[in-house]
Amino acid sequence: MTKVRALVLERQHELVLRDIDLPLETGPGEVKIRIHTVGVCGSDVHYYTHGKIGPFVVNAPMVLGHEAAGTVVEVGAGVTHLKVGDRVCMEPGIPDPNSKASRLGMYNIDPAVTFWATPPIHGVLTPEVVHPANYTFKLPDNVSFAEGAMVEPFAVGMQAATKAKITPGDTAVVLGAGPIGTMVAIAALAGGCARAIVADLAQPKLDIAAQYQGVIPVNIREKNLAEEVGRLTDGWGADVVFECSGSPKAWETIMALPRPGGVIVVVGLPVNPIGFDVSTASTKEIRIETVFRYAHQYERSIALLGSGRVDLKPLISATFKFEDSIKAFDRAVEARPSDVKLQIVME
Repeated sequence: MTKVRALVLERQHELVLRDIDLPLETGPGEVKIRIHTVGVCGSDVHYYTHGKIGPFVVNAPMVLGHEAAGTVVEVGAGVTHLKVGDRVCMEPGIPDPNSKASRLGMYNIDPAVTFWATPPIHGVLTPEVVHPANYTFKLPDNVSFAEGAMVEPFAVGMQAATKAKITPGDTAVVLGAGPIGTMVAIAALAGGCARAIVADLAQPKLDIAAQYQGVIPVNIREKNLAEEVGRLTDGWGADVVFECSGSPKAWETIMALPRPGGVIVVVGLPVNPIGFDVSTASTKEIRIETVFRYAHQYERSIALLGSGRVDLKPLISATFKFEDSIKAFDRAVEARPSDVKLQIVME
């Protein structure tokens, strides 16, 4: 163990920048990474404000942060695809490679997966971390550290778009224009959708999403979403609906949005169980898909960034120094409508 400085969540509502003992020995198959940029994720903020997410409870001090990019500074035995000096981003979940879920290719739902900044696993808001090389990915020269730290949330959007089984020319509806909803819309458009109707209550968030070609913003304070979808699709409905808000209210009318034989992809997670209109889902033969994090999406996400097909830079709202990390989290708690992604630069 090595004593290093880190942003530590001591308990609910108490964040401290202090020294903490963390494992920094680089073993076989691992790399040590000097962290450059870390994104502030909604789950990090939720642990800060609530002290738990579902069954995951902060019972001991925990380092926050899991959206990260940096530079390889040490390479363990057996690692051949990375070298010292490589700029990288890291997939934060580490599964058991021998689990049944992993062997089926669905390693993200391995019950044994350990995930940065998910109790009791420490996150990466600290100068250096050690990580398996197989879950560490080299960034193209034209992709910045800031963009590299955006790969983690974008991978959620990529997982959603993949589960939707998009056909080129599809029309998508995205409920929620927060960071994940906007990235889902971007991924859906990259995956072949001709347009993405993005719905939210907050006009500033819709304005940010509308910067992307193919996005049609709908402020549901002012317009009836089902009527707008009907108008834009000549009464047929959307091919794909992505529920990214996590609001139980969204499920009261969601079945009016997809076309017969369409699909609803569930991305947002309501806190409590919700009512579900099985009758309409059945008569329209709506397919339901669910998303939990992502699997096999990092290389595809990085390839899209490197090609220039996807630009996530407009989603970065503000950048804070490591010493101002607590200020970054307090601003995230404010949930300003104009904020999409806040980041912390370590160097």
